[in-house]
Amino acid sequence: MKRLVQVVLLVLSGVGLLRTSLFTEEYLRYVKPGMRPLLVAAGVVLVVLGAVEAWTAVRRRRADDRQEHQEHQEHQEHQEHQEHQERLGHGHDHSRVPRVAWLLFLPVLSLLFYAPPALGSYTASREPAKAVATVDDDGFDPLPATSPLPITLTDFTQRVQQDRSLAVKGRAVQLTGFASPAGGGADGWYLTRILVSCCAADATTLKVRMYGVAAPEADTWVAVTGVWHAGGKLGTSSAPVALDVRSVQKIRKPTNAYMDALPLG
Repeated sequence: MKRLVQVVLLVLSGVGLLRTSLFTEEYLRYVKPGMRPLLVAAGVVLVVLGAVEAWTAVRRRRADDRQEHQEHQEHQEHQEHQEHQERLGHGHDHSRVPRVAWLLFLPVLSLLFYAPPALGSYTASREPAKAVATVDDDGFDPLPATSPLPITLTDFTQRVQQDRSLAVKGRAVQLTGFASPAGGGADGWYLTRILVSCCAADATTLKVRMYGVAAPEADTWVAVTGVWHAGGKLGTSSAPVALDVRSVQKIRKPTNAYMDALPLG
């Protein structure tokens, strides 16, 4: 019985990985696009292992049956019984599968029939904003004259709290991300990006506070245009990473959703 469960788990896990990574884009909810070949390879390996395990079990069972048949032709019933019991201990596994082991089927079945949702506002509300890297004073390039200026959440945060040239002061900028609530009855809402280095387990969060416009529905992807929300001293850590919103436009979720980059589509 245990061997049968092992075979079924291996095959179903492999089929679930192949379905998710080959025929859908659901795998992007958990890993970066570059991980797709590894998921496909892992799915193939699991299916092959399951097939080999099943083939080995069948061969072993047939060999045991032939051996038992030969022994039954001998007329040494007592000795035959003892030897037969010893072989059962080695060749056949009649022990029951612990009930808790059946829970292993739940994640396997979820790969086949139900994909958990992508990381979003629920995760962001429980994660502090990621600290951005420090940039040298002479490390900031001049901003292009485009208005509104498309900019990432990381770049905007660095410009607000580190750029002593005050390049973003009064500039109309455009940020993209998904909406997440501020929580605790606080004013405004957050424009958010979740960053993934490898997979969902190492996700971190970037947030910019939005003021002046009612919050879209949580997890809605939007392009927000506005100007820096004045407060503290611009170019220092006292400056709030926030935007006075002029317009909000709903957009499709970009293909590079787990990166802090300008949308690719």
